[in-house]
Amino acid sequence: MAFTLNGSTNGGRSRFRGVSTLSEINIVPLVDVVLVLLIIFMLTAHVMEFGLEIDVPKVNKVKDTTQDLPVVSMNKDADLYLNGKSVNINLLGDEVKKRFPGASAVYLQADRSTTWEPIASVVAALGDAHLHVNIVTQPEEDTGKRR
Repeated sequence: MAFTLNGSTNGGRSRFRGVSTLSEINIVPLVDVVLVLLIIFMLTAHVMEFGLEIDVPKVNKVKDTTQDLPVVSMNKDADLYLNGKSVNINLLGDEVKKRFPGASAVYLQADRSTTWEPIASVVAALGDAHLHVNIVTQPEEDTGKRR
């Protein structure tokens, strides 16, 4: 086993005496990685271009199934209307059941200036007829003002 401490293979031009520097870049691993990435991109480009094709089943268009819901309206004079037709408060429960068989709920909309007493009378009459009362309101628009 032999080695030299003073001598250098490149004629003494190294930074440290006795140690030669390797200034060459080994590009073989770099080329290998680039070629592998190129192959991967070539294989996946086909999938990315076309994506998945899914043929979903087709169905017939369903007809609208809207039903006429019972709406009791009150104007500011406390006049009652069932879906636009005038009705007496004493016959309100019977009229709802006659016009809307199987109805278990009624929508009640009243003018904001209507006093509470007629509204409470309508709610009581509908409650006596075993109908659930849903009161219709309108959301306030956000104008930044609070009442």
